[in-house]
Amino acid sequence: MIKKHVQIGDIDCGSDQLFLISGPCVIEKESLMMATAERLKDIAEELKLPLIFKSSFSKDNRSSLEYYQGPGLDEGLKILEKIKRTFELPILTDIHYPSQAAPAAEVVDIVQIPAYLCMQSELVVAAANTGAVVNLKHGQFIAPENMAMPVKKIEVSGNDRILLTERGYTFGYNDLIVDPRSFLVLAQIGYPVIFDITHAIRKYGIPSKDPKGGTREYLSVLSRAGVAAGVDGIFIEAHPHPPDALCDAASQYYLDQLAEFVRPLLDIHALVREHAAQELNVG
Repeated sequence: MIKKHVQIGDIDCGSDQLFLISGPCVIEKESLMMATAERLKDIAEELKLPLIFKSSFSKDNRSSLEYYQGPGLDEGLKILEKIKRTFELPILTDIHYPSQAAPAAEVVDIVQIPAYLCMQSELVVAAANTGAVVNLKHGQFIAPENMAMPVKKIEVSGNDRILLTERGYTFGYNDLIVDPRSFLVLAQIGYPVIFDITHAIRKYGIPSKDPKGGTREYLSVLSRAGVAAGVDGIFIEAHPHPPDALCDAASQYYLDQLAEFVRPLLDIHALVREHAAQELNVG
């Protein structure tokens, strides 16, 4: 299986080095965002783990109009640009409308297509046309092999800088199940695969402030299974104090515990790569 590498700054996505995508779910006050980015960079340097900072300027799929959606495109991009300039980090954010693609790509390195919107042709083509890296999240309503279809839409638009992210498949009502087979299936499409761990434990239909809106007790087993399955990157939304987060409060990870959470994943990743190298030498 030949998988394309995607270069993002100094990060070679698809290489033997695991990378991390992390940050608060949605952009909150600037001081919190700057402090979070600084701490994440310290953690990444301590672990020698390439970092991509992620946060959303708008969450247009909140289940109630009463919930915080973010500061919006203009203000949100200003904060992301400040983080990028201050901490010299590549940035990822998601878009919901074709009109957001070009202005977002002027600031961020990766334009993300939300899982709910992965089949929206106009949206993925607009993202592709920016020339930025496009992170396609696996829609929880389609089989993983069918992600080849939105990938093709991007490719025929002249962009092959693509990442694929797994976050679970709808199983029953308001629940997501991660099928380990999907990591292999997505990899066979030919691009680096990321495991969105914290979104995989969301309980949809339950307010994110409700502790029942996420199942953090499964984070360890899911993350270790995904890394053991050979993913290229891990996606962990992190917040200084998740219970106070303005979005996905029940599933974001505690920033001060992130390093210890990631350490065993790096050990597992090293073992997987070592085993793969041994198999290659035997072959």
